[in-house]
Amino acid sequence: MMNFKEWFELLYDQILATSFLEWFAVGFGVTEVLLAKRNNILLYPAGIIGILLSLYLKIEARLYAESLLSMYYLVMSFYGWMIWTKRKDKNEILPVSWMNKQEFKIAFAIAIGGYFVLYFVLINFTNSDVPILDAFVSSTAWAGMWLLARRKIENWIFFNVSNIVAIPLLWHKGLELFSLLTLFLFIVAIFGFLDWRKIYRQQQTMQTI
Repeated sequence: MMNFKEWFELLYDQILATSFLEWFAVGFGVTEVLLAKRNNILLYPAGIIGILLSLYLKIEARLYAESLLSMYYLVMSFYGWMIWTKRKDKNEILPVSWMNKQEFKIAFAIAIGGYFVLYFVLINFTNSDVPILDAFVSSTAWAGMWLLARRKIENWIFFNVSNIVAIPLLWHKGLELFSLLTLFLFIVAIFGFLDWRKIYRQQQTMQTI
């Protein structure tokens, strides 16, 4: 079993061997989540660049469900950007809110239905060696991205359910920097949840004044 020094040296060597493309993808991913935490619309253009870069890397690593997830992220990024921009043009701010019952059902339908669809595709039409984990990470993140576009506080919960599984999965597939990025995203998502809950409370206070 490796001691801490050996583990750190291995991590250091792996980071040095990381491609510039992966560094750029991670950089834009960090930028996106920090902008999301600040409730800033610029999260979408930053995210689109990072998505396109990571898509190529995930296909190379045979993470096919996560590649589909990246494509879904791409579509939802344009969808979210359009919604936020439309509201801004009308001098309206799409409020931060909790899910209602209908949105709760849709989010879970996306997560559960997406899992079974992805798992079926992975085991029947790809050479994926991690279909269960790959499908789970992607389907829960699908739901999180839909909730983010609608500014629902629970998006952070769905993303972190996905992140906690994605961290070891990405490490296992040799994408160490993406694994560390996901760990960072996991931590940021905790604070994002707290920040958005605070924003919601401030909105409620303003409405009562």
